[in-house]
Amino acid sequence: MGYRFLKSLRTFGYGTAALLAFVPAATISVTGQTPTAKTAAARKAWTQPRTPDGQPDLQGIWSNATTTPLERPSAAGKLVLTDEETAELEKQTQENLNTDHRVGIGTEADVATAYNQIWWDRGSVLNRTSLIIDPEDGRLPPLTPAGQKAVEARAAARRAHGPADTWEDRSLQERCILYHGVPPLPTGYNNNYEIVQTAGYVSILHEEIHEVRTIPLDGRPHLPSNVRLWMGDSRGHWEGDTLVVETTNFKEQFNLFRFPASANIQIIERFARIDADHIDYRFTINDPATYQKPWTAILPMTKIAGPIYEYACHEGNYGIVGILAGARAEEKAAGEAAKRSPK
Repeated sequence: MGYRFLKSLRTFGYGTAALLAFVPAATISVTGQTPTAKTAAARKAWTQPRTPDGQPDLQGIWSNATTTPLERPSAAGKLVLTDEETAELEKQTQENLNTDHRVGIGTEADVATAYNQIWWDRGSVLNRTSLIIDPEDGRLPPLTPAGQKAVEARAAARRAHGPADTWEDRSLQERCILYHGVPPLPTGYNNNYEIVQTAGYVSILHEEIHEVRTIPLDGRPHLPSNVRLWMGDSRGHWEGDTLVVETTNFKEQFNLFRFPASANIQIIERFARIDADHIDYRFTINDPATYQKPWTAILPMTKIAGPIYEYACHEGNYGIVGILAGARAEEKAAGEAAKRSPK
C-alpha cells in the first residue's frame, strides 16, 4: 500500500496557467503561512510553556500533512503566494488528487488510485510553492559528479535485474521497516507525530510503522562510523528555545530518502514552538558527496487532538510474497515467449 502512496506523490503539482498568473506576495512566516494581524497578536501574547526541568515544552501530537511539494514546480515563478492564490491552488490540488473520480477502470492508473478519497489525509497547501527555501529557486541543488554517477549506477542496476529480483529491491515501506524516516517528509496519510520529553531525552513517535526516535540531549558523541542505523544516529541540544538535532550514521540504503543522498549525509533539524498550536520545523541537508551545496526546507507542524492509534504494517508479511511471485511469473512468461519466437 505504501508504494502506491509514494507513487501518488508524483501528482502533487500545480496547473501551469495558475502558476504563471502568480504575482509577488507577502513575506513568508515561519509556519509557512502569511500571518494575519490576529495570529500575530496571539503569538505576541503567547508564553512559551516549560517542562518541569525548564526545557521549552514541545510535547503533544502534531501533524505535518501538506500537499506542497518538496521542490518548486518549474512553472512557478515565485516562492510565496497571496491568500487568494493559496485558496485557488488548494482547490485545484484537491480536485487533481481526488481519487473518487475513477479513470480507465481496470488499468494500472485505476489501480494506483484505488483508495477512495475518504482514506487520504494529505493536508492542504501552504502559501508557498515548495518546502525548499534555500536555494531560493526552491529546487534541489545540482548533483556533484560523484552524486550523478551514483544515481546513474543505481538506475543501471535496477534496469539490469528488475525492480523485484529479491525482497531487497523493494522499498523500505513495502518491507515494513521504515516509512517517514528522517527528515519526516509528508505522505498520503499518517503524518502524525507524538513528542515526549524527559530531562535528558526527547522522543518522537511516528505514527506510520510506529517508528520512534530517541534523541539524547547530554552532549554524548555520535556512535562510531561503522554503526549504521535506518533512522541514523541523532544528538540534540537547545539553542535558546530551539531544539537542534544532528543526525548522521545512516545505512547505505538509497531508498531511505525521497531524494538522492549518500550514507554520509548529515541532517540538521530545528524544532521551535512559536505558539500553542504550531512548531516551526526546518531541516538542512549537508551531503557534499551528492550535492554541490547544502539545502534547507521548512515543514510546519500543527497540533492535533489525537490520539495516535496503534499502526500495523502487513505489506512485508503478505505484499512482498505477491510482488516476488508476480515477478517470477513474468520472468517465466517472458522466457517461454522467447523460446516460441522465431530465431
